[in-house]
This record gives sequence, C-alpha cells and structure tokens, in this order.
Amino acid sequence: MKSVDAHLAEILATVRPIDPVGIGLDSALGAVLAEDVRSPVALPPFDNSAMDGYAVRAGDVAAATEADPVVLPVTVDVAAGDTAPRAVGPGHVTRIMTGAPVPAGADAVVPVEWTDGGTDRVAIRRPARVGNAIRRSGEDVRAGDVVLGAGTTIGPAQLGILAGVGRHAVLARSRPRVVVLSTGAELVEPGSPLGPGQIWESNSFTLVAAVRQAGGEATRRRAVGDDPAEFLETLEGLLGAADAVITSGGISMGAYEPVKEALSPLETVRFEKIAMQPGMPQGFGVLGERQVPIFTLPGNPVSSYVSFVLFVKPALAKMRGLPDGPPATVTAALTAGARSPAGRRSFLRGVLDAKGSVTPVHRQGSHQLAALAGANALIVVPEDVTELPEGATVEVIPL
Repeated sequence: MKSVDAHLAEILATVRPIDPVGIGLDSALGAVLAEDVRSPVALPPFDNSAMDGYAVRAGDVAAATEADPVVLPVTVDVAAGDTAPRAVGPGHVTRIMTGAPVPAGADAVVPVEWTDGGTDRVAIRRPARVGNAIRRSGEDVRAGDVVLGAGTTIGPAQLGILAGVGRHAVLARSRPRVVVLSTGAELVEPGSPLGPGQIWESNSFTLVAAVRQAGGEATRRRAVGDDPAEFLETLEGLLGAADAVITSGGISMGAYEPVKEALSPLETVRFEKIAMQPGMPQGFGVLGERQVPIFTLPGNPVSSYVSFVLFVKPALAKMRGLPDGPPATVTAALTAGARSPAGRRSFLRGVLDAKGSVTPVHRQGSHQLAALAGANALIVVPEDVTELPEGATVEVIPL
C-alpha cells in the first residue's frame, strides 16, 4: 500500500496555485495577495486630533489647575474634513473634533473633559504636554512603506488598510472554487422521508463546510446514484465552474462503484490503497483541458472528512498560494490506551484539552459521524505502532 506521505506528495506535486487576477475590495475577502502593497502617502497624511477638545499652544496652558484654570478665547471650530487653513495664535485656542487637522501654531490638544466645554471662552483645568492627543503624520505608515506583503490572506483588517492606502483593487489569488458531489443510490436529501435501505446524505454538507473553513468557495451538488454514465455526465457539466472537484463514495473494491468505473478509463485519475485508517481507498487525478484536480474520497463519513484534512486541505492551501504540507500537529498525553492495526497510520478521533491531554472517543468506526462531531482532534498513531498505553505522548492534529 502507498504511504500517507507519498500520496500527499503526489497531490502537492500536481496541483498548481491559482493564477492571480485583479480583485476589487468588495470581493477580496479570503483572497491571497500576489503583490506587495505599498502606501503612496503617509498615514495619517496630516497631523490630526485624537480627541474632541481644544487645540492649544502648550505653553499657554502650562499653569492650568483645577483651582485656578486658564481661561482663553475660542477663535473657531475645526471639524474633521475641514480643508480651510487654520492657525492658533498666542493666547488663543480653537475647538477641534476628532480627526480634524491640527491648526498651525498648535502643539497640543486639551481633551474637552479637562475643560468647561466653553464655545466663546474656555476654562482649561489641566496642562497639556507638547503633542498631547495629536496623531502625527506618518506615525502609522510612512509613504512608500509596504503595508501588506505578497502571500497575505486578506481578512477584515487587511481590507481596512488596503482601503486606507487608497487601493480599490489588488492583484490576488481568489478563493478556489470547489464543487462537492456525493454518490450512492441509497442517499436522499435531508428533510425527505426515508425509504427502505436509504440514509440521509451528509458527506457533502461536511465537505462543503470544510472547504469554506479552509478558504475555498464550495458548491454542493445533489447526490447521484450508482450509474457511472450519470456520474460522468454530471461531472462534465461541473468542470467549467470549478478549480477543484471533491467526490465522496464510489471508489471501493466492490460492485456499484460509479466514480471508479467512470474515471478509470480516462487514465488521468489513479485509485489506490493508502496505508491509513480510516480512509484506505483513495483516488486523485486531473480532468479536462484545464487539468482540474479531482479528489475522490471514501464514502464513509469519518473516512471522507479525515481524507479531506490530510489531503484536500493542504492542496487548497497550495492553490491559494499559501505554504503547503502535512497538517500541523501538537503533542499531547493520552488519557487512555489506544490500539491501531499494524502497517497503517491511524487517525483516531479524540478530544484535546487546554492542558495538553487528549482522550480518544469511545466509538472509532468510520461510519460513526456522531463520535466525529464530538471530537476536536485526530490522534496520529504511526504505522509501526499497534498499541499505546495511557500517558503516552502522541502527535495530534487539531480540527
């Protein structure tokens, strides 16, 4: 059987980063920058007030106290967005609002809370040091500074700084478009009544959520039955709108395996046994002129999700232009013993706590979705280990 590491290496050697395109800020959330973004101006672009208050000359209010306030005339109001040239002469103040340009001659801002709030004359009860409550030009960003580097994932804060330096669009890699398709004649849509031998289809919902959590855009298609021709026709209709395809089911060794039967003749998708549990049957390859990657995952719910974590998630990272490789692990101490079949790398579902301990869940069957829903980690048991005692140190993949 092929090793987990070899299968992942083959996948990562095949998938390619998505070509970068110009993306408007309204659509850029979750995209990954393909350029360094520099600020054309200093931020803030001018000295401005950090508070509502009064722009003063610090020397004029140095003697102010609660008992003996300094009273000065107010010459004008300066609001945020004021573009008129303003100045503060000796012995005078201007009333100023947060974000407004600091008038020439002023070297401090007295917060309104330190005053009586006067509009014609103001009593100032505390001194203000030079620079008090003033945001200096360039104290956040200097003109020409790189504010975001290539390879940065664009989140809310990144969108804010992009807009703040005047960018309306950026060169970036979009979130990969992934189509998810389940197979099986026994599958019916949730909410529909169950007939004899039927189950509600769940894998596609799990996989769509996993894709979105991993930074992709996912589209779910209704499950198709066990007819290879129907599967292939459905698949061909989806390729034009996909950067990757994920299927679940139809790849095992028995009869009625539509995914394997439909794709094997193309000779661009390989179906193999991987030395792992759960998820031994796996398939991967490319389809069509655009060489769209397709991940054919097992149909058992736990096997499908574990396969996504191990193989699809790293591939999506590479497609996004992010660092790829095996899932990150942490070490933890087992709170109970665990067993694993010889020659396979096991990924036991477990509950990882904040103290660095991990507890295997009681039900480890590849069909037991409820146990997976109660887990937050995968406990990795190496191929050459068949039994681990309580207290053993293990590698754990947080979910």
